[in-house]
Amino acid sequence: MEHFSHLWLFFLMVLGIIVLPGLDMAFVLASSLTSGRRAGLVAVAGIVAGGMCHVAAGAFGVGLLLQLVPGMVRIMLLAGALYIAWIGLSLLRSQPGEAGQDTPRTAVRSSWATFRQAMLTCLLNPKAYLFMLAIFPQFLRVEYGPVWIQAVALGLIISVTQIGVYGGLALAAGSASGWLAAKPGAGQVLARGVGVLLMLGAAMTALSAFQSI
Repeated sequence: MEHFSHLWLFFLMVLGIIVLPGLDMAFVLASSLTSGRRAGLVAVAGIVAGGMCHVAAGAFGVGLLLQLVPGMVRIMLLAGALYIAWIGLSLLRSQPGEAGQDTPRTAVRSSWATFRQAMLTCLLNPKAYLFMLAIFPQFLRVEYGPVWIQAVALGLIISVTQIGVYGGLALAAGSASGWLAAKPGAGQVLARGVGVLLMLGAAMTALSAFQSI
């Protein structure tokens, strides 16, 4: 019973973090609105894959290494800021009607590019590293059994929560993509708005990295 309560508390903390607007959510939203429901779901898959990498890193003690070498955290924050700024700039420079024009031959390549970008967005998300440094290790208890089994259980909770929250967002936003496709001007304005949001997030991430020096 105590272990169940432990997992329930972890779920509530994960849910509270995931539902807060952030870089992962912004990327899923941008993918769904500019390229349709399928792209949004592919982005969700990339975010989940990135989350599993975070869990593996936390389980293998990478979080402890980052605590011992704070400079690595600053480097990761700056790298994440640059990458997110690049995605935001790409959306700002997008032209009307660009989204959704992939031919069948390039659709798979486009899906892979979306998956890769989503995974990198998650891997470079400073919020995820703060979670792994401050919260995740507290839920790995020796008395509950092998640490790797606990890490798998916690990772499943994170993945299912991400799928539920981000997947629902992707489906909802994807429903609006048809309307946006018929109105390229509105789609471009929305894409640029998300681009500005991503660049603001990148600027805040970079600022936090410099303030921690």
